Amino acid sequence: MTENMVVPTHVGFIMDGNGRWAKQKGKPRNFGHQKGAENVEKVVSACFSNGIKYVSLYAFSTENWGRPESEVKKIMDLLYKFLIKYTKTLIKNEIKFMVSGDKGGLSNELRELIVKTEEITKNYSKTLNIAINYGGKQEIVNAVNRIIALGETQVNEETISNHLYTSELPDIDLVIRTSGEQRLSNFFIWQCAYSEFYFTPVLWPDFDEGCLQDAISWYSKRNRRFGKL
Repeated sequence: MTENMVVPTHVGFIMDGNGRWAKQKGKPRNFGHQKGAENVEKVVSACFSNGIKYVSLYAFSTENWGRPESEVKKIMDLLYKFLIKYTKTLIKNEIKFMVSGDKGGLSNELRELIVKTEEITKNYSKTLNIAINYGGKQEIVNAVNRIIALGETQVNEETISNHLYTSELPDIDLVIRTSGEQRLSNFFIWQCAYSEFYFTPVLWPDFDEGCLQDAISWYSKRNRRFGKL
């Protein structure tokens, strides 16, 4: 990393293109999800090595339940196996693990593993946040309902922020979406109010540290004014 490079504190990834990557290889979509899952550890490691402190990954949205049952099952199996395998790395490298989303919609086995992993890594500073069964609109609605349940009759931005899944995280500085699509797809819409958006045609299984360096270099040149002059 160049000495004067401005590194984002919090990077969010919309990991898109697994299915198209597999199609290009003449393989089934689930093969692409497998390769995409294998790429996660490499990219997350590269993020922390480059000084990024918080990484958020969009793994499974509330809308993804509408995909074929076999594909949904494969993705959930991959999430479970990834977490089983990656826990040692989390502990060794002192990475806090957390999940944003409705855990109640997940299998008991996956939910219990998530809760266990969150507990044993809770005191670490670097953070890997994975969005599972997550929707940005749903998150805001849930936050408002929690505030109402507390008896509040008025809210401000801070009140809502404090009741989001990511209440302990800073807002996302840089969103990276792979595969060439240029939309947010309900990804942390509150936390991305002033994010920079980097779209790359590279499909997620092919996204590597060089691609990350390109994104950080692009981000470093941005003039982030946050509505001011």
